[in-house]
Amino acid sequence: MEIIGFILAFIIGITLGLVGAGGSILTITVLVYILGVSPTMATTYSLFIVGVTSLVGSIDYFRKDLVDLQKGLFFSFPAFIMVFLMRKFVMPHIPEVVYQSADFTVSKNLMVMLIFAVLMIGASYSMIRSNKKPSEQIGHKVSYWMIFLEGILVGILTGFVGAGGGFMIIPAMVVFAKLPMKKAVGTSLLIITINSAFGAIGDFSAGIALDWYFLTKFAILTIAGILMGSYLSKKIDGDQLKPAFGWFVLIVGCWVIIKELLLH
Repeated sequence: MEIIGFILAFIIGITLGLVGAGGSILTITVLVYILGVSPTMATTYSLFIVGVTSLVGSIDYFRKDLVDLQKGLFFSFPAFIMVFLMRKFVMPHIPEVVYQSADFTVSKNLMVMLIFAVLMIGASYSMIRSNKKPSEQIGHKVSYWMIFLEGILVGILTGFVGAGGGFMIIPAMVVFAKLPMKKAVGTSLLIITINSAFGAIGDFSAGIALDWYFLTKFAILTIAGILMGSYLSKKIDGDQLKPAFGWFVLIVGCWVIIKELLLH
């Protein structure tokens, strides 16, 4: 299973390079269900893996002048504060058993996976309807208040489930920041890098120990994948792939809910 997991790590990188979103969603799924990492630890691993991978991808987009630093940093400010607070103060204090009755127990891991699955379904909706033309979405005025509020929401979700939030960041960059799609993808990778870094810092300061050998192997493969995806993006329109990827994410999200509630 480990070999399959590492092959999928490369595919995760390709997806992130082509679509600009979905890296964390696939990473956590592979870590939990293929490599047997606990859901809580998988959120920590995901922050590191996706953060490093997004950093490499954002550098590549920056070289192509496809990153809006000003709007990216404005979005990141409330987001990374919320990520850090969630990882440093909220997650360590959630009890291992959140709810218990005679017939049903909700553990911390189960709660994380169920919220993660709901997030996947939300992400799938965003991706499926991404075939809407940018001209139909973009208005006339940049909405900095909406960018700020979206940053807070993305920070909370990233901090809780370890997902980078690219599926929320990219539409926000297009609709509220008025960026063209490719620049929105590049700016999204920058934001994911910053958010993931502060999330990882929150975990480190909370004393969470990591398997650095495992993380390095996984991260190297995802980095190789994102470089391949960035190269393929010149030949393949990532916007055309998003709806199909969205349907895949929807199926996986529903499967996670069924597995956790009925087959656990």
